[in-house]
Amino acid sequence: MAEPEASRGTDRQALLWQWIATNHFFNSSLWAEEDLARRTTVSGDEIAQNKRAIDKFNQARNDATERVDEILLTELGLVDATSAQTDAPVAKVPAGARLNSETAGSIIDRMSIMALKIHAMRAQTERTDVDDAHRASSQVKLEKLLQQRADLGQCLDELLADTQAGRAYFKVYRQFKMYNDPRFNPVLVAEQAAQSKG
Repeated sequence: MAEPEASRGTDRQALLWQWIATNHFFNSSLWAEEDLARRTTVSGDEIAQNKRAIDKFNQARNDATERVDEILLTELGLVDATSAQTDAPVAKVPAGARLNSETAGSIIDRMSIMALKIHAMRAQTERTDVDDAHRASSQVKLEKLLQQRADLGQCLDELLADTQAGRAYFKVYRQFKMYNDPRFNPVLVAEQAAQSKG
């Protein structure tokens, strides 16, 4: 018996939200590691550990962003579903539609980072160990960040509406982060070659 369409839609929506939450989790983790990496009273080994964690979280964040785009584009019928998760997704371009350089996933990723900035800046407005000038300056920044997040939300809404109407499309863009991959990072390739000789 075939699965009801409404049930499949609910499952896909849940999967989309799962990947959006995953993206935000790794952005949060990345934010925390970036703070730790700027410490000045710890050993270089600790900072190196932070840097490796930053690379790992950044890779996971980008992977989640790509997954969001794969799901959205598959649902919008703008990518061949069988190729969506490959290194070369095949786009289905509506006639006359404009290509949007920023993907919906990348806007969502930016909104996640903006939420972290808003949270951190709001905390600055509530500090009791600083003067009024610091809190006032932080409040101005907070209001600007809130406006920027609203602008991003509007851009996302407009992009999705335009893609649904056939006026625009975007693609799954692969980041191909070579620095994390021992097959492509020239320094890691050289290290492996030296180890195999030794």
